[in-house]
Amino acid sequence: MILELVVQAIWGCLPELASGCIDMTNSSSTYFSIAIGAVIGSVISWWVYNRQKKTSKVQDRTLQKLELLDERHEKLLNRIQQIEQHHQNTLDAILKLEKKLAETIKKDRD
Repeated sequence: MILELVVQAIWGCLPELASGCIDMTNSSSTYFSIAIGAVIGSVISWWVYNRQKKTSKVQDRTLQKLELLDERHEKLLNRIQQIEQHHQNTLDAILKLEKKLAETIKKDRD
């Protein structure tokens, strides 16, 4: 009984809560709408926060994978550069040998 009086004092006449009420007053309707709006707003805010949190986690994992891929790419490029340098050194050595052989053959002919 005391709870009904407190609710009626704060909210006004709420037929949903008090059996003696016939109609909801404007003030109680306003307070009730504010309360329902706050609940709905809280649910929507939680849902948006939760979705953003999940999206952020997915983006972080994707970013980590991209960073790992970039590191591997750098290692691969360095390895290719080393191989190219080795091939260039080998080619230079072959060309030097060819030049020496050509000079030796030329000396033998003369």
